[in-house]
Amino acid sequence: MNNEVVITCAITGSGDTAGKHPDLPITPEQIASSAIDAAKAGAAIVHCHVRDPETGKGTREVKHYAEVVDRIRSADVDVVINLTAGMGGDLEIGSGENPMAFGKATDLVGPITRLAHVEQLLPEICTLDCGTLNFGDGDYTYIGTPNMLRMGAKRCQELGVKPELEIFDTGHLWFALQMQKEGLLDGKPMFQFCHGIPWGMPAEPALLAVLVNMLPDDAFWTSFAISKLQMPWAAQSMMMGGNVRVGLEDNLYLERGKFATNAQLVEKVAGIISQMGGGLVSAQSVRERLDLKKR
Repeated sequence: MNNEVVITCAITGSGDTAGKHPDLPITPEQIASSAIDAAKAGAAIVHCHVRDPETGKGTREVKHYAEVVDRIRSADVDVVINLTAGMGGDLEIGSGENPMAFGKATDLVGPITRLAHVEQLLPEICTLDCGTLNFGDGDYTYIGTPNMLRMGAKRCQELGVKPELEIFDTGHLWFALQMQKEGLLDGKPMFQFCHGIPWGMPAEPALLAVLVNMLPDDAFWTSFAISKLQMPWAAQSMMMGGNVRVGLEDNLYLERGKFATNAQLVEKVAGIISQMGGGLVSAQSVRERLDLKKR
């Protein structure tokens, strides 16, 4: 069991949840404020997407990331900033016999363009989604080919930004380990196991055990499951030696019928960690463990 637990809070995500939660953080100010509150509640890492303030939809707009990062860095909290670099991998295949008639959800750019905000803002961590995935029913896919991932990992190396290796399916871990063999990952590797997202990995503890057994001895890892499994899975992750992630990106509710804030979710999981005999790790300790470059 892990008795020194790092909490990551995933603040808003890019999914179609703006109409499902009355107070979902949407504007840069709201996202930053929610991240700061999560840090004060005990999160050592905040994982940030940004949204179009007018529509609430996910966006790659660098100026919105810049405002979020500036507000967090200017606040009276110490927290590690982890920016998504997964935007720009969306491909909606045309239906039926017209797969090349790409749908309106398509936003597909190259691996370096996906890092435009990372290049400018130099967060301590950015995500690297380690493979292609069917995302839910229908024709929507996330595209991350091996060569795209190699280019992204290499650029993160050059920038001195730690990639959080997002594992949505078992083959993603296989390729992440291949990138380590190829020298594309510096220092202690950082893995995030993402469970319960159709049609990636189901939230099955036995599957997590298999993944953990594949990790190198020096790996730093976290896992999460979405929706109502968020809190039970956090306990499961801690029991198996890992860290935890909570937040409105993955789950909108504090309990049945009651919408959550990010700070409330962090407080709730911090209570679970305490009841299990564990303690929380500070942002500075995370930097030391992962040799992060504070900006």
